[in-house]
Amino acid sequence: MMLRVFLLPLLYFLIARAVWRLAAGIVEGATGRFSATVPQRGVQMVRDPMCGTYVVPDRAVTISQGAIELSFCSTGCRDKYRARTR
Repeated sequence: MMLRVFLLPLLYFLIARAVWRLAAGIVEGATGRFSATVPQRGVQMVRDPMCGTYVVPDRAVTISQGAIELSFCSTGCRDKYRARTR
């Protein structure tokens, strides 16, 4: 009985939150105003030399080796590359 007293409000809260997020997503999609930044169409992407993932240059983690600039999808890939080349 006591467990029911605690779990039922939690369940109602989670359902209400899911419905709220769904409604917010529908309104966002219908109005065309997206909260996340979406790259422009036709942006030339760069390839991560470690994992092969393509990344938008504005969001890439970069390092320079002389005249060459390398782009990585994350700091983890960048660190793996540095460890391999040392």
